[in-house]
Amino acid sequence: MSNGKGKQTEATVALLPPMPNPSAGSANPSASLSALWGYILPALNHIVRSPTNSVDKAPAIDISYHMGIHTATYDYFTAQSEAANARSSPLDAECLVMGRDTSSRAVARQASGTDIYEHLDKYYIDLARELLLGAPEDDTTLVQYIIPCFKRYSVGAHAVNRLLNYVNRHYVKRAVDEDRGWLTLSDIFDAVAKSIEEGDTRDKIANKLKEKRVEELKKWGYEENGSTDSLALAEQRAEAASTLDRVVPLGALALRRFRTEFIEPLMAAPKMKGRKRRSGAASVGDKSHLPKSRLARAVRELLEVQDINPEERRSLAADLATTLCAVGVRNGHPLRKRLEKFPATGNTP
Repeated sequence: MSNGKGKQTEATVALLPPMPNPSAGSANPSASLSALWGYILPALNHIVRSPTNSVDKAPAIDISYHMGIHTATYDYFTAQSEAANARSSPLDAECLVMGRDTSSRAVARQASGTDIYEHLDKYYIDLARELLLGAPEDDTTLVQYIIPCFKRYSVGAHAVNRLLNYVNRHYVKRAVDEDRGWLTLSDIFDAVAKSIEEGDTRDKIANKLKEKRVEELKKWGYEENGSTDSLALAEQRAEAASTLDRVVPLGALALRRFRTEFIEPLMAAPKMKGRKRRSGAASVGDKSHLPKSRLARAVRELLEVQDINPEERRSLAADLATTLCAVGVRNGHPLRKRLEKFPATGNTP
């Protein structure tokens, strides 16, 4: 009976009509940041926050709303660029000749797109923290909460990435071209510089830089001469693992915030209060041998304690390992190593 009901519910969810384009009256959604954000926000909330029984597909918005958001975003960025050009002055050229990029045009160019990007970053901060607040206090059910929670979050973030792709094209791509992406020249220059020999051509140096980039992507599952899809997946993982000062596509931005605001607090060891125990002194109920972080305790419960079907245990371990990798937890982390080893052996490490 429950299976039939579940199928019926999923079918009902799939048949729900897309969210219609909200009426903006005579207001121009591209007139200001607040107007644009007010126009976009209902779509974000519908796509990412709406309750759904399906974690495989985000709720949709009407095609007219989709096109309206794309047009409003395009018009907003275009207006910013035109304003930046209008504010330029003869002093700008003088600054550039003197080698100083401190002109009004440079400042405006740097700011163009930053505002909406930072709004989206803050949106994902708040969302990830809300999800963390909803996590169960019981360690035995924490993993079972994280996996569907992340799947729902991730499909929503992927849909938003497509919806606001113009932000990626206009702002993120430019930031990467300006060497502010997940992997900068300074990150790899030292290693490459040591291998540069006298007489190396520009093409040869460029190939060495490319090889170093591939080397970094291999840490995230990419295999040399692999498919375009495997390259994109590895790069998204690397972007999600980057520090907060790096500009990354919106999909990776969401994953990075899930790591910093949801996963990392669960992986953090709680601070110990009170006086330190004297060396050699016995303690009643000493639990110092137990994993310290909540997620470490939950993984221990899953792999060693819980009485569940072995296949379900392996599936949960594999899904959690995939989640940690997707949000940029590095492959040397003990939890990732333990989870990735478990499905292959079927035993706890």
